[in-house]
Amino acid sequence: MIIAAILVIFPFCMAYAAVSDLLSMTIANRVSVLLVATFAVAAPFAGLDWATIGTHFATAGGVLAVTFVLFALGTMGGGDAKLLASTSLWFGFGMPLLEYMLTSAILGGALTMAILFYRNSAIAVYSGHVSFLQKIANNDEGIPYGIALGASGLITFPNSILGGWVLEQLGSI
Repeated sequence: MIIAAILVIFPFCMAYAAVSDLLSMTIANRVSVLLVATFAVAAPFAGLDWATIGTHFATAGGVLAVTFVLFALGTMGGGDAKLLASTSLWFGFGMPLLEYMLTSAILGGALTMAILFYRNSAIAVYSGHVSFLQKIANNDEGIPYGIALGASGLITFPNSILGGWVLEQLGSI
């Protein structure tokens, strides 16, 4: 049951956050809450000791503190900040988190460049009338970075501690 929950909830949250940010430029708080709650319940069943779980929560707290400052400075959206922190809980402090952050930065940079190119093209004038493209075409709107965060989470999930544990369990069946 825990294996199924891990295999369904984390990828679903990443995909939901990406699509939600694309369509509405918002990421619901329930996504981050579900990620934190699922990790808190699943981690002990996956064999993580309390020190490791504490390190993961401390890592998420540190990421939340940094992203909160970025949000306060107006350089990051609140939903993106919460998603990044709750996702970092799953990766913990170490190489998996670095891989997630690096992948997010690369995908986020490519996404930002693509949206800026789109916003400054003639296509945006015509397609900007389509309801779900209006915010993306609008130069006054931010970048839906949740798309990059969600895609990065899906790409690097097997490197997370719970993702690796699930793959190990499935390999032994």
